[in-house]
Amino acid sequence: MKKSICLYFQVHQPNRLRLYRFFDIGKDSHYYDDFANRTILRRVAQKCYLPMNALLLELIEANKGAFKVAFSISGSVLEQFDRYAPEVIESFRKLAQTGNVEFLSETYYHSLASLASPIEFKNQVLKHKEAIEHYFGVTPKAFRNTELIYSDAIGEMVYDMGFKTMLTEGAKHVLGWKSPNFVYSCAQAPNLKLLLKNSGLSDDIAFRFSDRGWSDWPLTGDKYLGWLKASAQNDEIVNLFMDYETFGEHQKAASGIFDFMKFFPEVVLKDGEFEFVTPSQATKKHRPVAELDVPDPISWADEERDVTAWLGNELQNDAFNKLNDQAEKLALLNDETLWSDFGHLQESDHFYYMCTKFFSDGAVHKYFNPYDTPYEAFINYMNVLSDFILRVDDAISVSDVNFAAAKPAKAPAKKAVKKAAAKPAAKKTAAKKPAAKKVAKK
Repeated sequence: MKKSICLYFQVHQPNRLRLYRFFDIGKDSHYYDDFANRTILRRVAQKCYLPMNALLLELIEANKGAFKVAFSISGSVLEQFDRYAPEVIESFRKLAQTGNVEFLSETYYHSLASLASPIEFKNQVLKHKEAIEHYFGVTPKAFRNTELIYSDAIGEMVYDMGFKTMLTEGAKHVLGWKSPNFVYSCAQAPNLKLLLKNSGLSDDIAFRFSDRGWSDWPLTGDKYLGWLKASAQNDEIVNLFMDYETFGEHQKAASGIFDFMKFFPEVVLKDGEFEFVTPSQATKKHRPVAELDVPDPISWADEERDVTAWLGNELQNDAFNKLNDQAEKLALLNDETLWSDFGHLQESDHFYYMCTKFFSDGAVHKYFNPYDTPYEAFINYMNVLSDFILRVDDAISVSDVNFAAAKPAKAPAKKAVKKAAAKPAAKKTAAKKPAAKKVAKK
């Protein structure tokens, strides 16, 4: 049996917040930087999404279905495609029609809901599933959580929602001596199969490809195939998971990244040792070799491979907790606009911008951060959140007033009237008897 390569790409763009000052609170509830969102989305579409989708379609057709990939596309970026670049959605539709591309399920808002609320987590997953069915005509069978966040408890929730395959990080502190190049299973839901990212080989493309100071630069298809063979010498599958924006955005076209991808499938397929599979195909082909015990959440971020990139300091936790405290109040409201803002304020990017890691991964955070400091990100977010909380409280107050106005307050009084009416009737009947006697005496 041939060994497998599973290529997976994450597609996401956040709804960036505009500069929102303290004096805007209670006066202006438009939170988003529409100009920045449109400009960045259009730029990335031209540099990455459109040319890379065209290349993948060409590779699938040229290799007669032997080349396969998988995507997860957040609901947040789907909304922006609809608004600013509908041609990107059409290019993804063409990929979906090949039957060689699997679209995975995730949280609609690319959120940290799995760490906050099982109910909100499930609602977002269902919302995302409906969006994928609407846009691409396929029903997701496999799952990837935001930033590959995973734990035993999250795995159990995902399995309870009907998924049999989930992607996560091959974190060294979890694996120990074990290799990420096998299929594993969830400790709390053994029927949920896990695919683990091979971080070294994935990051060779995602982060090191254009680094001329890298000892292995330049990376060629033949060289990379040799590394794949060495990594999976006694193993079964190599999972290459990365941001889709790697191609053309993070690694510029001038670096040769598109040329690498153009010839890489041909090099692999010609050699014959590996074949390309989608996540669902991978877990059907390969059996789990062991259960993976993950009591604390892991992710694919930073050297620690945990969730401290989003919830690692007091700023992040304060913002995160205050936002999620609104969920109970929102549950009493049927306000589509408030729910939408609640979702977009959950996007993990907002908390990532507040990260104070300046040493191990400071350069990476700086690259993805539109703010000069994490404190500016926190202040701006909290100003927005303060206005949002005011709107929620106002809506609750209005709904209470409307409920009180609609309540049938006079209902108990009607029963009292009936009783009062019955009593005089009885007295009236009794009063006629003496009158009859009086006539008889006469």
